[in-house]
Amino acid sequence: MIIFGTKGYLYQLAVLTLVCGHCGNPAAHTLRKRVTKFTLFFVPLFPVSTKYTTQCTFCGAERKLTGQEAERLRAQGASGTVSPPV
Repeated sequence: MIIFGTKGYLYQLAVLTLVCGHCGNPAAHTLRKRVTKFTLFFVPLFPVSTKYTTQCTFCGAERKLTGQEAERLRAQGASGTVSPPV
């Protein structure tokens, strides 16, 4: 018998101050990375999918990002100059 499946992992990459596109408030946004990995006998082997999102801490609105957008926001957050998302 072979036991296989998937397991999700959620990583918080950064906390950024952005103007929310949903509520319009300047608030903290968490930049998150969700990785789904294939498992064999409950051991994670390799990533199946990777998704990036930002979530407003004021209203809870979530926005999907591409990998390039996430890396740009992460780099700008590390340098301290973050522009609002478009």
